[in-house]
Amino acid sequence: MAGRTGVMICGHGSRDPKAVAEFATLARQLSGRFGDWPVDYGYLEFARPVIRDGLDALAAKGCTDILAVPGMLFAAGHAKNDIPSVLNTYQAGRPGLTIRYGRELGIDLRMVRAAGERVREALDRTGGDVPVHDTLLVVVGRGASDPDANSNVAKVMRLLWEGIGFGWGETAYSGVTFPLVEPGLERAARLGFRRIVVFPYFLFSGILVDRIYEHTDRVAARHPAIEFVKAGYLNDHPLVLDTMVDRVREILDGTGNMNCQMCKYREQALGFEAEVGLRQESHHHHVEGIGTGGGHHHDHDHDHHHEHGHDHGHHHDHDHDHAHDHGHHHPYPHADHPLGPASLKQTGTG
Repeated sequence: MAGRTGVMICGHGSRDPKAVAEFATLARQLSGRFGDWPVDYGYLEFARPVIRDGLDALAAKGCTDILAVPGMLFAAGHAKNDIPSVLNTYQAGRPGLTIRYGRELGIDLRMVRAAGERVREALDRTGGDVPVHDTLLVVVGRGASDPDANSNVAKVMRLLWEGIGFGWGETAYSGVTFPLVEPGLERAARLGFRRIVVFPYFLFSGILVDRIYEHTDRVAARHPAIEFVKAGYLNDHPLVLDTMVDRVREILDGTGNMNCQMCKYREQALGFEAEVGLRQESHHHHVEGIGTGGGHHHDHDHDHHHEHGHDHGHHHDHDHDHAHDHGHHHPYPHADHPLGPASLKQTGTG
């Protein structure tokens, strides 16, 4: 069994059981796609198994060469920082083990095709006689305190807008950055289109996707003359699975480099200059498995509010403006942007 290769799919985790189940389903669907290599998975926080549990399972099967990839759409703090830290810590204590880390799903024409199919499915369900030229597309991304990740959502939106031929396209975000969904949709409603398609560019279900649809309903109620169409998220679309398989294969080919050319930790990103050279460590080491009914509990009373300082800002139902700097996390420089998190305080929406 010496020298066996294994595949590790690393997720973020969620308080939403449906999202956790969907990630697990995607990870299991990858089994068999790599011959006899075992495939396992784990989460940074909020869910079991945590990443080291999946690594333990692979090691128990005799894997000494593990190919790990982030099961994430874009590389922000989790993929660039937290997951590598967990993997490095695990490997450091096990001399006979090598973990090689690949890149996120990222901008990929297969991912865009999968997204396009979700949007077209929504249009087909709706029917009607509204031409695509009279339809506006709003793509909603996760939102991060990483401008590179945020800009990728805008690129996906443009590729969908141009690829399908919508009359116009806009980008919004579910948290942390701007514009948030409700102000973004209010702006879109003023552009004069008869139909607006709202597409969450998310892999899985969860609190954030639910909120995107809730905000859509809220804006739609204020604009009865406009037809609002809610498209489904990506989930385990076959083209998503194909892209994930490729990310693992890229590690072996030596082409699967994490995108660091525009990373705020490496170079001076406009507005984020203070974060160049910032020490990189996982912000999740003390919460792995917390909230799952077992595992890595600590004696201190910690309710995950650490996450608001960087590119989380999710999993919570209360309003939060993300403006404070928790510990060594850098605050998002535009936390007071009127269309971003500050708008939640103004409107009282969550």
